[in-house]
Amino acid sequence: MNLVENLRLFPAFEAVPDEQLQWFIDRAEEVTFPRETVIHKANEPVDYLILLLDGRIRIDVGANGAGDEIIYETQSILGMLPFSRMKKFPSRLIAEKQAHVLQLHRDHLRDLIHTCYELTEAFVHQMTTRVRDFTKMTQQTEKMASLGRLSAGLAHELNNPVAAVVRSVDTLKSHLRATPEAFKTVMSLDLTDEQVDSVRTVFFGKVDQQLAADVKKPLTLLERSSREDDLTDWLDDHGIDDSLDLAGPLVEFGVSVDDLDWLLEKIGDENLVGVVNWIVNNLVTEKLVLDIGEASKRIAMLVNSIKNYTHMDRGGGKEVVQLGEGIRNTLTLLEHKVKSKHIELNVLIPDGLPTVCGWPGELNQVWTNLIDNAIDAMPDGGKLEISSQPDRQAEGLEFVLTKVIDNGPGIPADIQDKIFEPFFTTKPIGKGTGLGLDIVQGVIKHHNGSIKVNSKPGRTEFSICLPVQ
Repeated sequence: MNLVENLRLFPAFEAVPDEQLQWFIDRAEEVTFPRETVIHKANEPVDYLILLLDGRIRIDVGANGAGDEIIYETQSILGMLPFSRMKKFPSRLIAEKQAHVLQLHRDHLRDLIHTCYELTEAFVHQMTTRVRDFTKMTQQTEKMASLGRLSAGLAHELNNPVAAVVRSVDTLKSHLRATPEAFKTVMSLDLTDEQVDSVRTVFFGKVDQQLAADVKKPLTLLERSSREDDLTDWLDDHGIDDSLDLAGPLVEFGVSVDDLDWLLEKIGDENLVGVVNWIVNNLVTEKLVLDIGEASKRIAMLVNSIKNYTHMDRGGGKEVVQLGEGIRNTLTLLEHKVKSKHIELNVLIPDGLPTVCGWPGELNQVWTNLIDNAIDAMPDGGKLEISSQPDRQAEGLEFVLTKVIDNGPGIPADIQDKIFEPFFTTKPIGKGTGLGLDIVQGVIKHHNGSIKVNSKPGRTEFSICLPVQ
């Protein structure tokens, strides 16, 4: 098979005349690369348009030419293309197995454009396909990087309430084993209906107070210790065993010495031991159930946040977006990272903020990248402010202006123009892809918005302007 027949097998050249394929062959260099030969080193100038006649070429797209891979099979087109602005390629090209190629030096591309219309058209179509595929790949790479950044914090945040549930369930099992003995004591009591109502008043009154505890100021360690001492003395004075064990749950639910004096007056000395033990036994059960409930709510909230963040239960089209909801969901998933660096967080998002129309999953990537970058940039104990407000511009158009401001060291003036470029990163190898802010800028443009950065030492501000629906 001659080279023209070989090129005719390329799907991209279906409509290209033979004389144009021959023109390419006459000016190209036919080369065979042995297996595992490095055809192109990372970040070196791209000088050749390569047609893979036979074999397989691998592109390493991970850090330093290692990691993820893209494989090109026989009849693939690689390298420099007409009208491309590519100067360097960031990854290595390696012969996965022996590769037989035709390579045309970039010096011939200008003549190619003027001489071979159909062949040039085929290469341009190849370039648009390459751009589309590369865009999808980089977006997916950054999505995975964003989820990776969230996963560690999410695992930590989920582990705490899950551990609380397991711990409380185990304790509840042990506690309920003692119920039969407590039941015998209760059945031996001789209480009138009025006395039973008195016990019920103390028990359910304190449970109701505990359910509303979020509006009460918690006790300090000194206050709690003082109240436990008072209750322990009262229980000892009235001949009740295990006073130390009983005092803790009573204090937890706000039972005071005055409450016990009132109860004693209602039920009498002969019923006191049995009633107090019954009350404490049920308060402990109630506390464990409350702990399980609170932990379960925390788990449900985290699951709901990740579901809203990823929009797992929604379609992939445009929809009305509440920016505040997306920002808060993102902060929930990054909460562990904020806490670990003791960052002071100030969120200023008013109720009734105008909605925007867009892709919520894409916008959540914007918030993740900007907030995560700000956290990484700040020292321990830094300050992070996130605000959104309506913004009416001179032309009468309405926008929502969102700002992410941190008090980190700032972005040096000589690289501020580069931070939105693909693969540019100031983070150590393995800590950043260099795609985050490039993706952010792409998403903002996709929503017909704009993003600006203003940075100096001690204050870096990213401003995102999105059109109102």
